Amino acid sequence: MSDTQPRVTISIESGVAEVRLNRADKRNGLDLAMFEALVDAGKQILADRRVRAVVLSGEGKAFCAGLDWAAFLASGLEVGGKLLERTAESPANLAQRACWIWAEVPVPVIAAIHGVALGGGLQLALACDIRVATPDAQLAVMEIRYGLIPDMSASKTLLQLVRPDVARELMYTGRTVSGEEAARLGLVTHLSADPLTTARELARTIAAQSPHAIRAAKALCNAAPGLDTAAAFAHETALQMPLLGSANQLEAVRAVLTRRTAEFQDPE
Repeated sequence: MSDTQPRVTISIESGVAEVRLNRADKRNGLDLAMFEALVDAGKQILADRRVRAVVLSGEGKAFCAGLDWAAFLASGLEVGGKLLERTAESPANLAQRACWIWAEVPVPVIAAIHGVALGGGLQLALACDIRVATPDAQLAVMEIRYGLIPDMSASKTLLQLVRPDVARELMYTGRTVSGEEAARLGLVTHLSADPLTTARELARTIAAQSPHAIRAAKALCNAAPGLDTAAAFAHETALQMPLLGSANQLEAVRAVLTRRTAEFQDPE
């Protein structure tokens, strides 16, 4: 792939945004341009009120092979410093936000995993709401092999998805698990011989729901694990009240009662 080609491509149709890593010759390895492109793509989705669901996938033979070490070793320390930069927009630095921004996006994000999702590539997938993988996909929290720890948002994703001892074992060993084992462990939501098609079908199902309710549901899922019981219950109510009696909520009820497809309004 030429360096003049975009690292990430975006297309939007019927409320579903397709975000595709576009560095197939490097198995969608993460160089500085890819980190920046992922953040820029997330910001574009954040600003687009038409988007109701996102499918995140990789071009070529892999979802994402993780950090492109050759590119970073050739670039020197300056690039490493850029990855640590933070802004007021997010608690994440650039490297973390390339993954974390998919949690910040207010609509569901579905990762379609084939080939490999290694290191930072796995952390990218873990920041999505739902993961669909082929049974023979290869996934690894592999940073320990390079004398490192996962530092691209795994502390807020991996540790909430699997049992603590499982997360520790994956982090301590760096071993590779198949899509099948990943599903058993809870790293993967669904297995599919064609994860992209399955992810697209799921995204269309989500996009057919009330977009206000979908956004509120993601907001609840994001916030609730960090709240005590009283605060979580209060947050449920705070998110529910604007939905009750709203145009989209009434349209949802009418559509169910008349057995027709609902026609929802996008958020303003």
